[in-house]
Amino acid sequence: MKALRWIAAGAGLAAVGAVGAYAQSRRTEQPDFTLIRDDGDYALRDYPSLVVAETRHIGTRQTASRASFNRLAAYIFAKDRPQGGEKIAMTAPVLQQETQPSEWRMRFVMPGKYTLETLPPAPADITLTQTPARRMAAVRFSGNAGTAELAEMETRLRGWIAAQGLVPAGEAEFAFYDAPMVPGPLRRNEVLIPVAAK
Repeated sequence: MKALRWIAAGAGLAAVGAVGAYAQSRRTEQPDFTLIRDDGDYALRDYPSLVVAETRHIGTRQTASRASFNRLAAYIFAKDRPQGGEKIAMTAPVLQQETQPSEWRMRFVMPGKYTLETLPPAPADITLTQTPARRMAAVRFSGNAGTAELAEMETRLRGWIAAQGLVPAGEAEFAFYDAPMVPGPLRRNEVLIPVAAK
C-alpha cells in the first residue's frame, strides 16, 4: 500500500513537472514571421534573417540530436565559458536538418536582442551565423516526432506545396518547440521547407 502511494506521488510530481514545462514553453521567445497563408495545419510564412548558433554531429538522428543539443546548451548556459560568463536565454524552436547522409546540423535561434557582434564568443565546434530571410512552408503536428513520423509529415508537406503551385527552394528542416518532458500530445513539432517567393 505504501509503495502504491509513493508511485502515485511520483506520477503526480511528474505530471506537475510536465505541465510546468509545457507552460514554460508557451512563454519562450520565438522568431517573428509574417503569415502569408494559413491552411489548417499548413502555413506559408516569411521569416526575417535569424542569428543562430549551430553545430553538426554524425550518426542517427536521435544520437546526433542528443550530442548537438548538449553542446549548444553548454554554450548558451555558459558552461564552457569563463566563470560568470553571460547566459543566453533558450528560445524555440530547436531546428534540425540532415545536411548529408548521417550528418545532422542543429540550430538554436538566438534571442532577438543579439547580433553576431554582441553574442559571447563560441568554441570552435559551434558556428555563429545568420540565416537569410526565407519564405517557408510549414506543417504543424503533435506527438513525439519520431523519424518515421517526420518523414511522413515531410511527404504531406511536399504534397501541399505542390497543390499550392509553390516550388521548393531547399531541403526540409525539423522544428521542435517543447522540452522532452512535455507529453507527446501537448508537443508542437513542425516540418519546414523553404519555397521560392513569387
